Formats: sequence, structure tokens, C-alpha cells
Amino acid sequence: MTDPVFPRGVFCAALTPLDRDLNPNYAAFSAHCRYLIEEGCTGVALLGTTGEANSFSADERMRLLEAALAGGVAPSRLMPGTGVAAIPETVALTRHALSVGVTTVVLPPPFYYKGVSEDGLVAAYSRIIEGVGDDRLRVVLYHIPQMSGVPIPHGVIAALRERFPGLVTGIKDSSGDLAHMTALVERFPGFAVLAGADPLMLPLLEKGGAGAITATTNLCARDLRFVFDHHADLGKADAVAAAQSRVVATRERASRFAQMASLKALTAARTGDANWHRLRPPLMALTEAERAALLGADEALPRAS
Repeated sequence: MTDPVFPRGVFCAALTPLDRDLNPNYAAFSAHCRYLIEEGCTGVALLGTTGEANSFSADERMRLLEAALAGGVAPSRLMPGTGVAAIPETVALTRHALSVGVTTVVLPPPFYYKGVSEDGLVAAYSRIIEGVGDDRLRVVLYHIPQMSGVPIPHGVIAALRERFPGLVTGIKDSSGDLAHMTALVERFPGFAVLAGADPLMLPLLEKGGAGAITATTNLCARDLRFVFDHHADLGKADAVAAAQSRVVATRERASRFAQMASLKALTAARTGDANWHRLRPPLMALTEAERAALLGADEALPRAS
């Protein structure tokens, strides 16, 4: 019997708010995670690319996860990114997640060395999983070669699934290549293939994909969840198409300038909280001219309920 695909649904690649000293604002982050769940997210995938994870220390990352839990988000609805370049630190971050009841983590490959072999990637992931040494662990691989410079080939996935059955459960594919995502669905039945780009969730669902982990979900979670819930309902095809159109428009708007800065600017506009504009260097907030152009766009801003 084939196990049900897990994880499945709409997961937000959550933004991380900062205080005036450019440290994580834990209270605001907790509130944002609650908001995302209230907006319909299946869960929150914190501490990824959109969450500026690689700009934060291990201690900051642990405290952000704890803040989400303290805010009332159930451990089963959190998927923190725990992968860094150093394997021992990845093990420590993953063990911390398990220690607070969070069992599913998102793991990019160790990303500093480029051109590594498939055997090297399998060895790295194996050392992490064996170092954690906890049967509760569930791993979602993170394929984002345009950022990491280290793709995760099919051979690596096949080897890890064979070596750790039931533990390596899915992949976030942020390549932007629908054909690649579809090939993963076809080759690995029961494996959760999650789109990393909002507009691709719908066509991926139609091919048997498991959903999405995306950045624009910070702004349009309700529409993405509607698409996920009703994509196969012919009676709601027009409503799904309308929601999908809004998702695509929101994604395009957020990609007009630097994406993370734009997402934060749009979140600041939604909440009325200018603190959301802050990013930790080397990332920078939009200029005043960029912000004015972004907020003056024709599309309506998502509004808080």
C-alpha cells in the first residue's frame, strides 16, 4: 500500500520582520505566522530564501521557530529550513526542531562547493540524517539551483529514498521549470513535489503535484488555498481561474523590483506597519521611487481581513 503524499497543501515561505537594529522581531514574526494560518495556509515554511534565513545565526533561527510555536501555530504546521553549509550546524538546527515537536524540515544541499558529485550529495544528506538520528524526522529537499548553485538530480533523490524509506518525503522545486517538476512526479510516485513558484502550483496539481511552498503566499494565501482546494472541481472552474489570475498578477507585481524587498513593501502597505520594509544587508529595502512605483500599480493591494 502506498503511503499518502506528505506534505501536501499550500505552505507560505514566510517573510521575517526585523526591528530597528535589523534583528528578528520575534513578536511580529509570531503574529505573521498566525495571520498566514488564519488566511488558509496549510502551514508555514519559515527560514527559507524569502525568510532571509542565510542572513541569520543559528540562535536567531532557533528563536524564530520557537516564536512561531509560542504564537500558537501547531508544530505539525511548521516546516523550518534547517540546512546550512556546515553539516554539524544543520544537524544541530534539525535536532532543535525535533526537540520542540517540529518533525518536517526543508533541507537545501550544502551549497558552497559547486560541481559536486551525486555521491557527494548523497553522502552529505546521509550524514545529516544519520547525525540527527531520529525516526520522527521527515525531510523535504530544497531544489533551487539558481540560488544554491547545486541542483538535486533524480539520482540523488532515488538514492536517498532507497536509503531512508519514509523519511525523505518530498521536494520544494524552485527551479521555475514545470517540466522538471512534472518529471519528478512521474518518476517518484508518492513523493510530494511542491512548486516553489506560485503560478505553477495549479498546472503542477493537474499533473499530480502536492501543492506549493511560495513567497507570494505572504500576500495571496486565500486565493492559493482556493485554487488548491477546488482545482479539480469543474463547477468552480471560473472561480479557480479568477483566483489563479489574481495569484499570477500578485506574483508579477512582487517581481517587478527585488522580490523580497517588494514583498515586504507590500506587507507594510497591507498592515500599515512601516517596520516591514527592513531587510538585513546585503539585501536592501526598495528605494522611495521603487516603492512609489510598486504601490501605485493598478492591481489592488491584498487587505487584512
